[in-house]
Parts: sequence; structure tokens; C-alpha cells
Amino acid sequence: MSLKAIVSQKGQVTIPKAIRTRLGLAPGTVLEFEAESGALVARKTEKASDPVLAVTGIIERPVDVEAYLETSRGPVK
Repeated sequence: MSLKAIVSQKGQVTIPKAIRTRLGLAPGTVLEFEAESGALVARKTEKASDPVLAVTGIIERPVDVEAYLETSRGPVK
């Protein structure tokens, strides 16, 4: 399948719908680009992990912030 697209002034390209559908490219898909023998090659990669989401929920019990601060800093005067 060979389709054409034009590079915009900002260096952006719209991937033709037929190719997006065939390759399962949806919004948010991460692509990795390489130049191989004068050709541009794009490959799907794993979605970049969000460091905040990676640690969300790791604390097993609720923390009383006021009690923690009093324990670590001493009583508020």
C-alpha cells in the first residue's frame, strides 16, 4: 500500500486513514522513528509510562497527614 502525505511547516504529517486503520494506530499511540537506507521508518512502541500512575495506590492504608507531621516534626506550638 503506497499513499502520500505532505509535511507541514511544523514538520507534521497526517498518516492516511487507510494506513492508521490497517496498523491499528489510534490516538495516543507512540511511534518511534528511524532513518534506514534513506527511508523513514516508524514503529509502534509501548506507551510511555506515567510515573505518577506507576506509584498510585502503593500505600496500603490511609495516612493521617496531621498525625504523621506531628510524629516527624513534633507537636505544633
